[in-house]
Parts: sequence; structure tokens; C-alpha cells
Amino acid sequence: MSEAESKPTRLIVLLAFDRSEDGELSPAFEPREMRDEGTAIRTAKEMAQRHVGVIAWSRSADLVMGEFGPPVVLYQHGDVPDLE
Repeated sequence: MSEAESKPTRLIVLLAFDRSEDGELSPAFEPREMRDEGTAIRTAKEMAQRHVGVIAWSRSADLVMGEFGPPVVLYQHGDVPDLE
């Protein structure tokens, strides 16, 4: 596939956080790729009741070239570490 054929895609990711016994923030599960923004936001809002922090974000990605755009927060609630 040439660079001209390389099409950017959009990654939409959901992640929740809990606190360990020593108070450290840690992921409640592996990041989950979501099919669309609406589903990610609805699911994050539901999870916000069960976790100390939840975030859903999106970013453009060219998987062929290995290039990723900056993360855009779709929904955030509670304690969440900074996105890199």
C-alpha cells in the first residue's frame, strides 16, 4: 500500500480507573476500542458509577504509517491520569 492509499482512521478508546489498597490509580481493565463516540460516551457515563475515574477519547491514526494525532477527550469523570 502506498502513502497515497494510506487512509487515516479514527480510534475511539474507553478506559476506567480504580485505586489500589495503597491509593495508587490503576486501570480497571485494558483499554477498550469502541465503535463510535456515542457508544463510548454512554458506556463511560455508566461506568462512572462503578469506578473512581473514567475517560473516553478519540484520536486520528494512520496505522500503515504508524502516526497518531493528539487525543481528544470525549468524556471524563473522576480521577484520571493525564493523556500522553
